[in-house]
Amino acid sequence: MTPLWKKWTATVPSPFLTALLLGAGFMGFVAWDQSHWWRTKEDYGFGWLVPAFVAFAVYDRWPRIVAALQACAGAGSPRAFGGRAVVLNIFVYGALAGGALLFLVGALYRAGAGSSYPGTLALSLGMGALLLPLLVLNAPEPAGAPVAAGVWGDARVRLAGLFLFPVLVWLVSAPMVSVIENNLSLFMLNRVTSVVFFVFDLLGMQIEQHGNVLTLKEIVPGHPNQVGVADACSGIRSFTACVFAGSFLASVFLDKLWKKTALVLSAVFFAFAMNLVRGLFLTAWAYNYGSEAMEGTVHDMAGYGVLGLTVVGLLCLLPLFSLKFVSNHDELDEGKESGDA
Repeated sequence: MTPLWKKWTATVPSPFLTALLLGAGFMGFVAWDQSHWWRTKEDYGFGWLVPAFVAFAVYDRWPRIVAALQACAGAGSPRAFGGRAVVLNIFVYGALAGGALLFLVGALYRAGAGSSYPGTLALSLGMGALLLPLLVLNAPEPAGAPVAAGVWGDARVRLAGLFLFPVLVWLVSAPMVSVIENNLSLFMLNRVTSVVFFVFDLLGMQIEQHGNVLTLKEIVPGHPNQVGVADACSGIRSFTACVFAGSFLASVFLDKLWKKTALVLSAVFFAFAMNLVRGLFLTAWAYNYGSEAMEGTVHDMAGYGVLGLTVVGLLCLLPLFSLKFVSNHDELDEGKESGDA
């Protein structure tokens, strides 16, 4: 029986396979570093799914990876020439050097200060900037004379593009820099507070706003019934989880870059819209049963509902992105071909 590694090397050249294994090692180190945040921060608990989803994404597109390798090695393989080749080389080697420096800084930061936002971000960015150029540089050379192509038409770039999700998704599962995270969370909380207050006030319900705290009618006389909108809005947690879900669905089910980008942006929209709905629901629950009643199961189930409804919405959008429009010119050509037959 042929060993598994021989089957791999029969379809994947050894240099490229080595680059893949090296990339897997980098990802393993990044996963070990990020696991601290997955354990300690509920906002990033979905990170435990990232390694499995990355492995599935590579497995799912493996036939395309093999086909891209064959396109690189075949005669007439598209390559960037002249000035375009210079631009590509500057970008590839620049990203490789920058990624190595970032990863080294992150590793030193991790060794000296333990888990930290800057160290985790540097490791995640460095790994991505390292791995993609490594895949380009270790792609097989064409067997015959290559043909001229643009930078994005280069067969090596197309091959590396198949690994964009497995490489870049680690930026979503890593904590953002505290300044960015706090500002984003504050923006979302302010919007939710404003919308909840506007809706309740429009309906003539008793409500007062004090910053991000809403004071509702008293359920028990003498006991203030207040809702901190930070409790009624999962903020960063739902935002990052929804972006991760949108990125995974786009990677697996869509082929064009603009479609993938549009689905991820849709995930951002759904995350914000569902947080508004969640804020309204939890505030209404507190209005009728008291702020303590929305804690625990009700609060958690509403949070899971945000992610669930977002995934359902994205799944409903997938058929729209898969539609193919046929022009009248194409229909005439097909009719002519049928007549000729």
